[in-house]
Amino acid sequence: MRRSKLEMYVDILRVLAQRGPLKLTHVMYKANVNCSVLKEYLEFLIKQNLVEERTIGKRRVVYAITQRGITVLKYFRELKQVLPIVEESRNLMPVPF
Repeated sequence: MRRSKLEMYVDILRVLAQRGPLKLTHVMYKANVNCSVLKEYLEFLIKQNLVEERTIGKRRVVYAITQRGITVLKYFRELKQVLPIVEESRNLMPVPF
């Protein structure tokens, strides 16, 4: 099943919170997002001050979640606990042929 944009943003934040800071390819594999889409989503998350781009040494670029990103991720976790019905309704939806 396809993930929504919001779910993909949350997955990227979750990966960076658990494993970060990470290089682009590592985020790509851990969050299961294709490279061009990931770049677009990271750009959005950076503009929202949820993720930051860091340069290590002369060339190595990594991405890390910010404190604001951690706060947003915490709110999504709480929301998911309060509204488990969203997951239940997805499981009940008929599969199109």
